[in-house]
Amino acid sequence: MNVHMRSGQFVKQLEGYRAFIPAPLPPDPPPAYDSVTFNLLSRADRALGRLDGVTSILPNPDLFVAMFVRQEAVLSSQIEGTQSTLEDVLQFELHEKGGVLPKDIGDVVNYV
Repeated sequence: MNVHMRSGQFVKQLEGYRAFIPAPLPPDPPPAYDSVTFNLLSRADRALGRLDGVTSILPNPDLFVAMFVRQEAVLSSQIEGTQSTLEDVLQFELHEKGGVLPKDIGDVVNYV
């Protein structure tokens, strides 16, 4: 069964799974920009500006980003049933680098 949406469609593959195939760009018809959309775009732009301002005063922006990468790795691996936390991963990286990886922490570290 194929499911069609404006953004694309899900197409059943020969192997049995469904793959999302995006619609070509630019969209047809083009998106409508009303006052609600402009308000949301403006809020997003301001939030990006604040983030840019904060990163300009950080002593080490790479460390800031690295923590978000690790948190995303923890959340992604939890979807697959791992029990590790961000604290577990950081403790391992601090004390056990090069040692034997507990299975759950190993799964998270592989995401990073």
